[in-house]
Amino acid sequence: MTAQEHDCCVNRHSRKSAARPSTLLTAAIALSLLALAGCDVEQTRKGDITAPAYEVKKTQEGNVTLPKYDVTTPDVNVGTKQETVIVPTVVMQEKTITVPTVDVKSADEVKKDQKK
Repeated sequence: MTAQEHDCCVNRHSRKSAARPSTLLTAAIALSLLALAGCDVEQTRKGDITAPAYEVKKTQEGNVTLPKYDVTTPDVNVGTKQETVIVPTVVMQEKTITVPTVDVKSADEVKKDQKK
C-alpha cells in the first residue's frame, strides 16, 4: 500500500468514526425516551398513612458549644508541560462482528399479547 492509499484509507475511517459517537448518542437518547414513553402506569391501590403522635417534655435547658477547627489545606498547582512519549499507531480496518439488538414492545402491545 502506498502512502497516498494509506492516507486515503485513514481519512475515510476517520470520517466514519467521527459520526459514530453522535449516532450512538442519538440512538441512546431515542431508546431512553422510547422506554419512558412506552410505559403504561395504572394506580391499583390508593396510598394512606397515619403518622404516630408523640408528646415530648423538656426536662432541662440545653447549651451547645460546637468545636472549632483551624485547617491548613495543601497547596496544589495544576499545569501542563511538554513531554516526549512513545505512543502506539493504530491501523483501522473494517470487520463484520455480531452486535446486540434491542426489541421494545409498547405497553399496549404487551397487554394485547397477554390477552391472546
